[in-house]
Amino acid sequence: MLIYFVRHGETEYNKKRIVQGSGIDSSLNATGRAQASALFEKYKDVPIELVYTSKLKRTQQTGQHFINLPLPHIATADLNEINWGVHEGQESTPFMINAYKDLINKWGNDEFDARLEEGESANELQDRLFNFLDELKSKTEKTIIVFTHGRTLRCLMCLIEGKHLREMENYEHHNTGVFLVKFEDEKFEVLMKNDTSHLS
Repeated sequence: MLIYFVRHGETEYNKKRIVQGSGIDSSLNATGRAQASALFEKYKDVPIELVYTSKLKRTQQTGQHFINLPLPHIATADLNEINWGVHEGQESTPFMINAYKDLINKWGNDEFDARLEEGESANELQDRLFNFLDELKSKTEKTIIVFTHGRTLRCLMCLIEGKHLREMENYEHHNTGVFLVKFEDEKFEVLMKNDTSHLS
């Protein structure tokens, strides 16, 4: 099985550096729609059999060209972005930036139950992504495309590569960046990371 993991296209929240997370159901902006079209132009001839998205509009809009082919589409909350709690929908302030950095430092020190106020922990994110990967492994399709979110992608790549969660920060991701993964003999192998050549 080949799986293409894709981060959603740009939203106005991305552009204005406003925190999104799972509680903000934003839409793609003009740049994001152009990114989604460019992605489709590059990958439209790949024999994709199934589209996964999160429950949030920005992933579904990024994958809409593929869904319209038409292809079977499964939307699952397991792929939603992490919940950033009271920070969601807020423009970054020095206090929020410091709180975020403190959280990342805690995760880097194996405190994976740490969370922002009213938010989700790394352990909770990991648990639902284990559920998703178990479902993915059971599929019989040979080629699947998965549209998801930045922090979710970082966590997914750690799980897929057998890395510790403290290594999430090592995975860069850009809007519509593509990660290509092979699943064979019950093992995952990452073949490509954060490819954005379709945007050049």
